[in-house]
Amino acid sequence: MHHHDFKGARILPSKIAGGLSSADLIDRFFTAYNGARISEMCRLLEQKVLKPDVTLGVSLTGALTPAGLGASSIVPLIENGFIDYIVSTGANLYHDIHYGLGLAMHKSSPFVDDTELKKKQLIRIYDIIFDFDVLLKSDKYVFDVVGGKDLQKKLSTSELHYLMGKAVSETEEKLGTVGTTVLGAAYRAGVPVYCPSPGDSTIGMNIAAQAVAGKDALIIDVVADVNETAAIVLDASLNGKSGVLIFGGGSPKNFLLQTEPQLSEVLGIPVRGHDFFMQVTDARPDTGGLSGATPSEAVSWGKINPAMLSNTVVAYVDTTIAMPLITSYVLDRCKPRELKRIFDKRGQLVEQLKQKYRENNK
Repeated sequence: MHHHDFKGARILPSKIAGGLSSADLIDRFFTAYNGARISEMCRLLEQKVLKPDVTLGVSLTGALTPAGLGASSIVPLIENGFIDYIVSTGANLYHDIHYGLGLAMHKSSPFVDDTELKKKQLIRIYDIIFDFDVLLKSDKYVFDVVGGKDLQKKLSTSELHYLMGKAVSETEEKLGTVGTTVLGAAYRAGVPVYCPSPGDSTIGMNIAAQAVAGKDALIIDVVADVNETAAIVLDASLNGKSGVLIFGGGSPKNFLLQTEPQLSEVLGIPVRGHDFFMQVTDARPDTGGLSGATPSEAVSWGKINPAMLSNTVVAYVDTTIAMPLITSYVLDRCKPRELKRIFDKRGQLVEQLKQKYRENNK
């Protein structure tokens, strides 16, 4: 490698003036460290990822929807065709529903007295506070929806969330809250939403409650989830490119990334792995936690010229800072994409997966 290859664009700072758009701020003044990583991620999305032939999966971990990031960021990304499928914790999808029901979440402080809150029946998520009643109303709503006659069968989580999204979307219409929920927007856009640990949230708890109450026909099919997501990634690799945008770590991150070993290692279908890997995390890689696992650990690639835009970027930033910046940037700089409506094609994609499996395992 020649010495001059190490040099990217010259850092030529100018004074920041008022009236800058967030996209200009990111392009011109996010010059180094995690600022530069956010800038690289935004440019990567603009120049390579948000193109018609790329399928982008997004994973959501941490309490993002209670903070309002569902309506502010994820919904516009879905509506503009920038997200093709989602892997989320159940908690993000449960707290998402509060907004569709028009229930109030409030800003507060992380330094309040929790014993006092308990007496006043207030619930705290770090610096967000809401009435215990919000949970009771949301629970009653979820309990009734998952008890609905269309849901009394074996469902993948994408089907479960599609049917829940349909109900939430109808509720939004009634209450005038359209566009406030990820579930509603995903339903309308045909974006499949997966939850790898469906028992680990209040949605799972209400499905379990229905079984206790005597309705036990709704069974969540996690095997179908694994095959559907692998089928989406296979199709992306065969007919274009596959990208992942990871917010936080945990189970959704792994579930999104395991699609590739599921294809190559377990099913024996040769694929090249995800073409684009972007991750926003605040976790360190050296403590053995998945959230901080670096792309070099998850995918191997050739040497990268620092002057070129890398196809893998990790920004060590809080999602509440990164997500609104990235959303604002792509809404400014990228043309909306036609919706892929992958939810409607799940059956065909799984058939294609089975076909490729047969071809490779004669």
